Amino acid sequence: MRQIKSFALAAFAAFGLSSALVAPPAAAESVIRISSPYPATTLDPSRSGAAGNIEPFGQLYSRLLRRDFATGELEGGVAENWDVSADGLTYSLHLRDAQFSDGSPITAEDAAFSLERVRSDKESALPSPLSAVESITASDQKTVVIKLKHALAPMLANLELWNVGIVSKADVDKRGVEGAFSANPLASGPYMVKEWRPGEKLVLTPNPHYWRKGYPKSDATVELMEVAEPETAAAMLKAGEVDVMRSVNWAQVEDLKNTDGIDMRMEPSNVVFITLLNHSREPFSNLKARQAAAYALDNKVLTQAITNGYAKPANTPLPGSLDFHDDAYPGIVADMDKAKKLLEESGMAGKEVKIILGSGSTNQQTGLLMQAQWQAIGLKPVIVNVDTPAWWEATGKGEYDATPTWWMNELTDPDLAVRWALCGSCDSHAFNTFYDNKKVNELTEQGSREQDPKKRAEIYQEIARIATEEVSQIPLYYSPFPIAYSKRLKNLKMTPAMQWTLEETTFAE
Repeated sequence: MRQIKSFALAAFAAFGLSSALVAPPAAAESVIRISSPYPATTLDPSRSGAAGNIEPFGQLYSRLLRRDFATGELEGGVAENWDVSADGLTYSLHLRDAQFSDGSPITAEDAAFSLERVRSDKESALPSPLSAVESITASDQKTVVIKLKHALAPMLANLELWNVGIVSKADVDKRGVEGAFSANPLASGPYMVKEWRPGEKLVLTPNPHYWRKGYPKSDATVELMEVAEPETAAAMLKAGEVDVMRSVNWAQVEDLKNTDGIDMRMEPSNVVFITLLNHSREPFSNLKARQAAAYALDNKVLTQAITNGYAKPANTPLPGSLDFHDDAYPGIVADMDKAKKLLEESGMAGKEVKIILGSGSTNQQTGLLMQAQWQAIGLKPVIVNVDTPAWWEATGKGEYDATPTWWMNELTDPDLAVRWALCGSCDSHAFNTFYDNKKVNELTEQGSREQDPKKRAEIYQEIARIATEEVSQIPLYYSPFPIAYSKRLKNLKMTPAMQWTLEETTFAE
């Protein structure tokens, strides 16, 4: 999502392919190589939500709770069990015997320290999962006590997020933040860092002290390789130089489906593609101009044209896989005549619209379709191509009018999604759109505190309807993860929360 969901936009960066990536492969069953356009930029789990960081965070750092890869159910992680007070305000989590990668014990003090960094450190990329927390303490060596200001329905689920991975307090105190996370952090997860070449690859090796005994199931080294161009990644996959291709281009899907030895999958995700609109300046500070822009974009046609039908047209700005999503709600249905009428009524006809685009064929295709449709109703869209840092700077400062992008929610609970994309008083200026609706902000707080699922459904469906009708953003489509795997791997997949199941992975006989 957020600066967490900056994870999504790291895809915009174009990194050159290092000669190191095309070196002769190691023994076939000693290395699992995953190619991805998303670069790893930090090993500190509290500092970033970029895709290239979220994925290794899940391998390096265990959380208090975890999700079963097969069922998706929440279960004990480093915390073996937990108690919740009758009023829902105090969570006591009891740690199992677990160790960091150097063999030192994981204590409640480490867990409390890790959570506190997320909650209150000024460099925290996503504090909102712990925004309802009043205090985090270690009552003894094995017990973490979390006290809330008010009840929070998704509190337990928030303790499984990528950014609340447990780090060593003693190591951070000893080496400092930069030293502790620069190259070889102490790991609490299934893997630890063997080598990191920023801009090329992050090499992981099994953590011999991982608390899940017998895991990882394979002793293979894992290489997370940065390969920006999908054509290059596909060629490497076909040649056996990588085992997994992350973010397959839609135009490549059929070819990879028909290639021997490759398993081309559409894996479930919590992703939504949208068009951000800048509410802080004309033309899109005007409601009717936003509605005109939305009615002019036929997302059914756009989805088919860009994804070849592999994605599903979106009906709200929130991911369709979230709890309480209303599939029956029609959203805004394309209508060019209505779009022209609304634009004329808005007084914004003839206004220039600055569309900023990052690199990548999907962004370029979407931008050109937006430009054509908006020209047809009387706007003057201008496309400006930018790199990733410039994209974030422009959107963060409100120096744009529109841009296509995507984001995902780590949980199926909608609280964090709403806080990221729609709440104007929360973390991210409603994903840098500067949309700010008082009713939505109030409902956000109500929804997070409400315990009755039926009432929560009503709240989140109302939020979605308001945001859709006011065009907080323009919903485009709900996308699966298009990922291609070598058939020599077994039990490897990406979860909807964008986590690899590497600890479960083995090799075909």
